[in-house]
This record gives sequence, C-alpha cells and structure tokens, in this order.
Amino acid sequence: MEDKIMQLLYDPLVIKLVTIFIGVFIIWLIIKYIQKNLFSKIKDNDNRYRTKKFSAFVGYFLALVLISIVFSDKLGGFTMALGVAGAGIAFALQEVIASFAGWLAILFGGFYKPGDRVQLGGIKGDVMDIGVLRTTLMETGQWVDGDQYNGRIVLVANSFVFKEPVFNYSGEFPFLWDEIKIPIQYGSDYNMAKAIFLSVGAEVAGDLSRLSLEKWTLLQNKYRLEDAQTNPMVFLLANDNWVEFTLRYVVAYRSRRLTKSDLFGKILERVDATNGKVKFASATFHLVEAPEFKVNLSGPKA
Repeated sequence: MEDKIMQLLYDPLVIKLVTIFIGVFIIWLIIKYIQKNLFSKIKDNDNRYRTKKFSAFVGYFLALVLISIVFSDKLGGFTMALGVAGAGIAFALQEVIASFAGWLAILFGGFYKPGDRVQLGGIKGDVMDIGVLRTTLMETGQWVDGDQYNGRIVLVANSFVFKEPVFNYSGEFPFLWDEIKIPIQYGSDYNMAKAIFLSVGAEVAGDLSRLSLEKWTLLQNKYRLEDAQTNPMVFLLANDNWVEFTLRYVVAYRSRRLTKSDLFGKILERVDATNGKVKFASATFHLVEAPEFKVNLSGPKA
C-alpha cells in the first residue's frame, strides 16, 4: 500500500497537477490581495471596475501560461491533433468566439461602459456588468412607461455589437431631445399660448439647454455635426379638430418622464390662469339625427 502511495507521489503527471494547483492558488491570492488593498482605494467607480476586470483577465492569462509551461513537453505531440480539432471547435463555438471578439471591441472600441444606458439586441437598459461573453443589463421599459426600471436583469451576448446597431443614450452626449404635444381650441389666444409654453420650457429645462449646448459644441469639435438648437422651441400645426402646439426641449436621459410630468403640471396651471383666453381642446363627436320616415300601413284602396 505504501509502495503504491509513494509511486503515485512520484508520478510525473501527479507532480505536474500539484504544481499547477499550487501555482494557480498563489496567482489567485496575489490577484485578490491587489484588488482588496490597492484597487479598493480607487475612488472613481468606472476606473475601479476596469482595473478589477483587467486584473482578473491577467490572472486567467497567468494561469494559462503556467499550464502551458508545465505541460510544454507534452504539447508537441498534440500539435497536429489540435490543428484538426481546432477547425471543428471553431465552427461549433463560433457564437462564443464572436462574443469574445465583441468583448474586445467593447473594451477597446468605446461602444459603452458600465453605467451607460444602451439598447443592445433589442433590449434597453443600464449596463451593470460587461463579461467576457455577455453584457448584463438592468432592463427599462416594456410594461413600465417612461424608461424606468422594471426590475428584470437581462444577459445579452456581446456578439450583438456586430449584428445590430448599438444605441447609447449616455455616451459623449448624455441628453435627449423630447417633445410634448398640446391641443388648443380654435379661437384661443395663440400668441399667449406660445408664450406660456416657451416660458414653462425655459423654467423646467433652461439649465439643461446650456449644459447640453456645451456638450454639443465639444461634439462639433470632434465630429462633423451641424449647429443644434438646445433652447426650448414651440411649433404650431392646425388640423381639423384643434391647433396643435409642440414643445421641443432637451432633457437628461434619466429624467425624461419626470421632466415631462413637470412640464404638463406647470402648463395646466398657466392655462387655467388665463381665464379662458387659452383653452385645451378635446375630441368631439357630432351625432347626426336619422331622417324621419313615414310608413303607410293601410292597403291600397279599391
């Protein structure tokens, strides 16, 4: 029994496996120590997240290097076999390979970063984590209005960055243009209505107009873009039922629903204070009375 144990302990394969286990354990301890004592002191969340992800990647890389070194004397005989099997593995794992390539594109291409609000693979939400194969999103929308969280966590393959457009709501320009439509009755004071809507827009979104203009100017210096109007604007359209006023304004991408609610609340107060000079319109239906029919039930006279 003891001879078998001694023979097993001196087995070259066992020695190599033990060496790999100890080496991987030491690498893991070093990475955890660095993450806990050095990276935890980084105040910026984005930089701390990136450094931790990079350190984990370095740990995996060192573990692969260790395994390659330990089994270096055995790799030569498997070269041809690995070459033949590699083609089949690449075909079977093409989606995994595409997701890994997507991960590299995300990290170095600037598609998005943790904390950004994106639409990826038809799913809209905030990026929680960017893994090697999948991006984790906290979903917004669906059965919830106003781009707010619905509580569902979605994993989207990184390969979608090559298959579909990536919509980033919070990249270099973290603002959106939004509009609300207000129907006003014919005969109202249209100039007063327009002045009310512009005043409310400037009151609610005035500061964002200045901040968004600064960001837009930076984009113009970097890309080829036209001048954009960031101040609130009002457009008028007359249709069969009412005069439709459209208030266009800039809003932060996370506050679209709240800003719209504030705008409608102030508009309702200001319109009510006009004492009927400005009136909201609503759909009306006119029921046409059926024509009168006279029916003679008596038979023909002889």
